[in-house]
Amino acid sequence: MEDRTGPRWLVSRNLEIRQLRRRWFHSLMTEQENPRTEQNPRTERTPRRKVRHKGTYIGCFLDDAKDRALKGSVFYDFRKMTSTLCQDTCSESGYQFAGLEYGSECYCGNRITSARMREEECSLDCRGERGAPCGGVGRLSVYKVEEQPAGQKRYRNVRYRGCFKRPANVSTAFLSHALQPNLTTQSCVAVCTDQELPLAVLRSPDCFCGYASPLFTLHEPAEESRCAGANCSGTAASPAHRDFYQVHQTPVQDSRCTERKFLPEKSSTLVALSSFPGAGNTWVRHLVELATGYYTGSFYFDGSLYNKGFKGEKDYWKSGRTICVKTHESGRREIEMYDAAILLIRNPYRSLMAEFNRKCAGHLGYASEQHWRSKEWPEFVGSYASWWASHVLDWLHFGRRVLVVHYEELQGALFPTLRGITSFLNVSVTEERLLCAESNQDGHFKRTGARQHAFDPFTPDMKLLIDGYIHTVDRALRERNHTGLPQEYVPR
Repeated sequence: MEDRTGPRWLVSRNLEIRQLRRRWFHSLMTEQENPRTEQNPRTERTPRRKVRHKGTYIGCFLDDAKDRALKGSVFYDFRKMTSTLCQDTCSESGYQFAGLEYGSECYCGNRITSARMREEECSLDCRGERGAPCGGVGRLSVYKVEEQPAGQKRYRNVRYRGCFKRPANVSTAFLSHALQPNLTTQSCVAVCTDQELPLAVLRSPDCFCGYASPLFTLHEPAEESRCAGANCSGTAASPAHRDFYQVHQTPVQDSRCTERKFLPEKSSTLVALSSFPGAGNTWVRHLVELATGYYTGSFYFDGSLYNKGFKGEKDYWKSGRTICVKTHESGRREIEMYDAAILLIRNPYRSLMAEFNRKCAGHLGYASEQHWRSKEWPEFVGSYASWWASHVLDWLHFGRRVLVVHYEELQGALFPTLRGITSFLNVSVTEERLLCAESNQDGHFKRTGARQHAFDPFTPDMKLLIDGYIHTVDRALRERNHTGLPQEYVPR
């Protein structure tokens, strides 16, 4: 029987992806890109109709990218932003104010730190709600969100980070301290959320608030038993345990790394961020943008990614204004257009399932059981499994300078792996910025959990085929002095 996993059989499957590419750059000035000219307050406009809103409209305020009026979290929707969507998002994250800018950007905070401006300067409509004020150029339309009764207030996205040893200098490591005789996790999180700080660090009766920093990196968790009773008032900690604290991530976004921009000067080096579809390319772009402060680009145009804040999605991929460029291509000609490449590899079983989910249900959805049991799934595996292998082999063979990044290693050791990526990109990044990226690692395009199947979608024949490709790729990596594939790839 012929070996169908060898290089001869690994034909590049790029035609479908190549067809996705949109020749958008011949008409850059689209309606979505040009709100400033479309909504110029000095031009004659249709009178704004009255739109009912949640919360209370406060007014129009100055907003500077270097000194935000609302210093909490930020998110974008360049197509469907509404005042209600912005207010609900801010309220669920524990903020008191919601501000809208450019018709599509939403900022949250607990205090307004800038000057009030004339109402006519907030002249842009919300993209998803015509007639509703959504700020202007450097102007923020601010709302006071609806208050929830104290007993009903519940914060979204509070995450337990673990048990950690007290830093040597507490007053330097944390920005605030509160004594709470009746300390609970909820009360400490509420205090830190109100102060717009992303970490709540507690051991009764002490509640500290701050950021992850070189003094408190959260990279060395202690045994959970050391923090037993940390949030129970009246519980005396043993001497061996009183220097250990529970740490919770509050709903507040770490804002130290949220500002992004295009490169100030055109780069002479074109770097690819290359992966097989479903390997986590969007997640890595999110991390790279947080860590470097620069937008990433794309060989394609995905409107859903652009709408959620990936502004480089609409930039011409060869412009030199982005720090790296997403691509799924793997032909020799396409590879040799780049001076260097970050080659992202993920377990093919996981990649195939992720891409099948995306094809059937979009970036955040899941394919139905009917999809998995249909003839479409085995046809998909038969076609795409060889592409997973040929993609890696082509980039190893034709790529000029290649950094191999394993998705699983980035998941397990995000900080050092991300530091290696920024070094490869020749960007000087502070430790604080990397820690901020680590804190904000979950982006807008992360599926919530892994959906469990009532059956194994991979048949024995599929596994035999895929495992053969895994061995072929592992051997090719080692022959070129790269780290081989993680051992978890096989056996499955």
